[in-house]
Amino acid sequence: MTSSTKKHSWKPVILAPVFIPAMIISVLLVVGTLLNPQQAQALFSHWLTVMTRDFGWFYMLAVASFLVFVIGLCLSPWGRIRLGPDHAEPQYGFFTWFAMLFVAGYGVALMFFGVAEPVLHYASPPSAEPQTVAAAKEAMQIAYFHWGFHIWGIYALAGLVLAYFAYRHGLPLTMRSALYPLIGERIHGPIGHTVDVIAILGTLFGVATTLGLSAQQINTGLHHLWPSIPVSTTVQIVVIALVSSLALISVVSGLDKGIRFLSVFNIVLASALLMFVFIAGPTLFILETFLQNTGSYLSSIVERTFNLQAYQSSDWIGNWTLFIFGWTIAWAPFVGLFIARISRGRTIREFTLGVLLAPTLVTFFWFAVFGDTALYMILREGHTELIDTVQSNTAIALFSLLELLPWSTLVSTLSVYLIALFFITSSDSGSLVVDSLASGGKPTPRFQRAAWATLQGIIGAVLLMAGGLKALQSMTLIMALPFALIMIVAAVGMFRALRIEHLREQSLRWRIPQASKRLPWKQRLQGVMVFPDEVQVSHFIHEVATPALQQLAKQLDKEHWSAEVTTGDEPSRVWLTVQYGNDMDFLYEIRAITCERPAGTQDMLNHGSVYQRAEVFLKRGGLGYDLYGFHHDDIIQDVLDQLEKYFHFRHIAPNTLPWNMEEN
Repeated sequence: MTSSTKKHSWKPVILAPVFIPAMIISVLLVVGTLLNPQQAQALFSHWLTVMTRDFGWFYMLAVASFLVFVIGLCLSPWGRIRLGPDHAEPQYGFFTWFAMLFVAGYGVALMFFGVAEPVLHYASPPSAEPQTVAAAKEAMQIAYFHWGFHIWGIYALAGLVLAYFAYRHGLPLTMRSALYPLIGERIHGPIGHTVDVIAILGTLFGVATTLGLSAQQINTGLHHLWPSIPVSTTVQIVVIALVSSLALISVVSGLDKGIRFLSVFNIVLASALLMFVFIAGPTLFILETFLQNTGSYLSSIVERTFNLQAYQSSDWIGNWTLFIFGWTIAWAPFVGLFIARISRGRTIREFTLGVLLAPTLVTFFWFAVFGDTALYMILREGHTELIDTVQSNTAIALFSLLELLPWSTLVSTLSVYLIALFFITSSDSGSLVVDSLASGGKPTPRFQRAAWATLQGIIGAVLLMAGGLKALQSMTLIMALPFALIMIVAAVGMFRALRIEHLREQSLRWRIPQASKRLPWKQRLQGVMVFPDEVQVSHFIHEVATPALQQLAKQLDKEHWSAEVTTGDEPSRVWLTVQYGNDMDFLYEIRAITCERPAGTQDMLNHGSVYQRAEVFLKRGGLGYDLYGFHHDDIIQDVLDQLEKYFHFRHIAPNTLPWNMEEN
């Protein structure tokens, strides 16, 4: 590394209109809370009441709409659209992809609520008689509802919108890009800056909530293993500081090294814990309840989606359903952007099925293993003391259950390590996302990502000082409200963009008169049988294709079109760009592509296993056909064929839409 490179690596890369407001708001919150924790706690409690009382209906309706929208896209013909050019392929295998999105999407939530939520709902259900079989059934149905399709529908929408506009249309990988079909280039102005500021704040407080819960559970686990360690806010702040320091190592390593490795390792360790409890616990009971609860969830999903307990005077809906859904919405910019970064090349259908089905089924099985095992211990084994223990301290739930199983000390110790790993992956993933938003999607130095990881830890610690879980709940719901509105607008924008995509596909299927592009049969036969090498294709591109495009460009200039021909090497390629006014941007490229020879031709030609093709590319990706062997006029005719299709698209599409995106 040269000295200039080293110097550049320490230079901050920020988008000032986004970075400065986000940093000011975060610092003011931290300082204000530290100066007067009691007043901050009272303010947080007030806003929690306002959010659950006045906006509960909006959260529930928004979450339901997100899920319906995502499922609709999956089932529609648009599901075949690829998140990237048509020739793009997924960057990660399914298991690695699933591991990273699952760890980012849930983090420590399953470890914290996997036992606690079913037990608490069993002891105090919203409608059934407490501590009965009916209460046990309702408890599991509620847990499934809280952590099922709705959660992943929120993440899927955020990630899908980001990936679609970034990889399909070349827009920045930031939340503002979702508004492009609605406001066009104004996404780069104050409106776009505001959207990204809200996304940063939502991510910071969403991740801070996770860090706070993680710290509480780690502290409780340490106290359970070593009673001399007290359960206190001080210890939890120390935990946040220590684990955040470890997260810095991962965050500076980047996506492929640190986060990818930790995500896969987390999944392996979590799977080991899951299988241990499944085997050591009531295995048959778990399987039976898993099937029964899944069926009950599917049969009652609509009713529960719109159940706001309007006829009951209770804080239950705010303390549970709205908090979990609000937490998820606040996390959506973080998880959505992270999932988008690892999902390039997948189709919309692959993306939605992978994000909705796989994590939801694993989640259901997780709650069946841990939640139903806890209920079995209470109902069948008579360990009713588990209820009092969990009610007195929610974070102790997992460790109290493990105490009733073999090898409890060893498994509890491993669980503490697993929670810490989830803590680290949540922190470093969130830091990468926030840093990307604050820099406008540009590469940044390592210390800048580390600074965001540190700030997340500080916010989590400060919120714990200002009221613990109540403060975390309050900030989560406050930040979820504006971002829920942004997600609604983003869904409208994506629908509008997909309509344009549909019109573009219609234009590509438009039949051009075959006589205008049909070659003589001998020339076509030669194109089928010849397998040129790199030198031959490079000569064709520079000596035949380039002059043809240049001649066409000159004629276009005479017709008052702005046309430019550019050449390049590695690979050999030439492209024609046509502009008209401020909004026209048609691209036609001929590029050398290396391909394997068809079976049966290697021995006949004896020229190796690969050959070169001169393929046609538009902005939307490769079209998959070869021009090698075409004559000068044939190439011009092919360009005109594509240009006519482009004009046809412009003819049938609405004139009021932003035209920067139709061919990207």
